[in-house]
Amino acid sequence: MDLSELEQQLQINFKQKSLLHQAFTHSSYVNEHRQEEFSDNERLEFLGDAVLELGVSQYLYSTYQQMPEGELSKLRASIVCEPSLENFARDLQFGKYLLLGRGEEQTGGRDRPAILADVFEAFLGALYLDQGYEKVLEFLGEHVFPKIKIGAFSHGMDYKSKLQEFVQQDKNQKVTYEVVEEKGPSHDREFLVHVSINGKTIGEGLGRSKKEAEQRAAKLALDQLNEPKK
Repeated sequence: MDLSELEQQLQINFKQKSLLHQAFTHSSYVNEHRQEEFSDNERLEFLGDAVLELGVSQYLYSTYQQMPEGELSKLRASIVCEPSLENFARDLQFGKYLLLGRGEEQTGGRDRPAILADVFEAFLGALYLDQGYEKVLEFLGEHVFPKIKIGAFSHGMDYKSKLQEFVQQDKNQKVTYEVVEEKGPSHDREFLVHVSINGKTIGEGLGRSKKEAEQRAAKLALDQLNEPKK
């Protein structure tokens, strides 16, 4: 796999190319190539998760000096959650560089939120090992911190509550959530949830927990309801 295009796009030249390759190697690919010496990105993801949390915490601490601890924690949680990490990965087109097993590829793994979120963290772990914490901060400063600055996460939004507030403008409307599909092994479960108003489905969400899937569905529903009428 040639990742020079990605390095050029990011303007980052990895000294240890193997680390960069590992960051984009999913466990399903390793399982299908046991005869070859491949390592998946799960350990790098573990490290990247910690590096990301520290980097974001440091940025919030120094940028929002009047913000109390509770609000800082909520803001950080909205930045390092799976939907946000997935969006970072999508913005950087990380999905196109993934090494996936045949089965994962055929079932849409390249576009799966959890896999995209994981590869973003794995990349940070690889970058930390290759070039150190300051380089990670530089990367976050270019691709993550500006989004915090413009307020993309400042709400730490609870989309379910926002949707409830929206529909309560009309007392005759009722919001319901339904799990329509569960898939994956017990340690890596995914839930598909539909949200309806008075029985009419207006949004769906996929997540690693029912709560996360409900929040995604509520966000999509709000987006639909807030769209300008044509």
